[in-house]
Amino acid sequence: MPVEQRGVDTVPEAERTSTPRDLIAILLGSNLCLGVIVFGWLPVSFGLGLWPSVTSVVAGTLVGVAVTAPLGLVSLRTATNLSTSSGAAFGVRGRLVGSVVGLLLSLGYTALTLWIGGDVVIGTLARLAGLPTGGLAHTLVYALLAACTVVCAVYGYRLLLRLSKVLAVGMTALLLLGLAAYAPDLTTAAPPDTPYLLGSFWPTWVLSAVAAGLSGPIAFITLLGDYTRYVSPLRHSPRRVLGATCLGLVAGLLVPQLFGTYTALAARAGLDYAGPLVAASPAWYLVPLLVAAAAGSVGNAGLMLYSMGLDLDAILPRATRTRATLVVAVVATAFVFVGHFVWDAQSAMTSFVLLLTAVGTPWAVITLMAHVRCGGTYDAEALQVYNRRARGGAYWFRAGWNPRATLSWALGAAVGLVSVATPLYEGPLLALTGGVDCSFVLSALVGGVAYAALRERAARTTSPEGPVAEPAVS
Repeated sequence: MPVEQRGVDTVPEAERTSTPRDLIAILLGSNLCLGVIVFGWLPVSFGLGLWPSVTSVVAGTLVGVAVTAPLGLVSLRTATNLSTSSGAAFGVRGRLVGSVVGLLLSLGYTALTLWIGGDVVIGTLARLAGLPTGGLAHTLVYALLAACTVVCAVYGYRLLLRLSKVLAVGMTALLLLGLAAYAPDLTTAAPPDTPYLLGSFWPTWVLSAVAAGLSGPIAFITLLGDYTRYVSPLRHSPRRVLGATCLGLVAGLLVPQLFGTYTALAARAGLDYAGPLVAASPAWYLVPLLVAAAAGSVGNAGLMLYSMGLDLDAILPRATRTRATLVVAVVATAFVFVGHFVWDAQSAMTSFVLLLTAVGTPWAVITLMAHVRCGGTYDAEALQVYNRRARGGAYWFRAGWNPRATLSWALGAAVGLVSVATPLYEGPLLALTGGVDCSFVLSALVGGVAYAALRERAARTTSPEGPVAEPAVS
């Protein structure tokens, strides 16, 4: 199989051979991994029992999918990734906002997947073969998983799609075995050493809905276009693509996350997940657990690393996708080591996903609003102006930036950051929301309302908003 040569350039119609079924396969198969499963542990670590954990995860996931899934339709029309496509709203330089947000999201989730997967691999090998669990063992296992991930990411979309199809079947079977393996120890109450993280039930439930449920779909706000750009709108209707995206996200996130809640309760995993998960496993499930930890981590992290390479390629047009992927692989691996040796797992995970959700949500809302406004009609050539180091075109606006969209995103992100509640930081607006984290809702509302208001103001004072075009020069 040849190495994919496409970066963030426009995919020709002849190469857009994927189907809606492929979208389901890649969203399901790549997410059946410990990097997603561990989010089901978060509600339990916050002090919630079985049904509060399940309801918070399901509610957050469904809301997140409703916001995120339509973004896949953008790249269905533009034939490039979502951060580049957002140039229609933010300008061909302003779309760097989406590239940076996407890069950070993928970086964090890549590191998290390798981190958790590596810890379970080491713990399982320790029980199976007496492997030492010190720093050297962690270094070797992390490095091996990272190397396999790099190979998948460098080869690109076609290899990742094939791997996801295999994982969709294989990992489903392994998780079903896991349900039987941990069933004898299942309890519905949170471990006794985990009181409500925020002091009472409802603030903690809302935190769980955002950190464990909502954050899953939001992680895909810049990723969906990596897959839908390979689907042809001439052969597959937007309704089918949207339906497949929704189904893939719901199944691909709820199945592993609810498995994480199930096993966290069975293993009494309050302050840590990987260690109790391995310790509570019956001997007969250790080998399936080892396979699930290794294969699932490579599949998920490979897809995230692939997206990171595309985002860095979009930020630095002189870099090829392959070189960009290798660079971000080194950075992500470094984050894995920092995560293991320096950070506290629960605090780092929760803080990361909440802060990135607050920053990324208004970007997604504005990109969707622009998509609706243009009716899904884009100038694909004009979106590539920055990548060609040129100027002008339909989305040049002002020096390549749309001030209204960029300012609206900044306002939404700022409000989200000052209203977020994390274990490491609490925003000052929490005093006005009764301590409940409303950062997702507030950042979306402020970003969307500001964008609509600024656009309306421009329409009243001058003419209906249109990009400020200049002649393109090379």
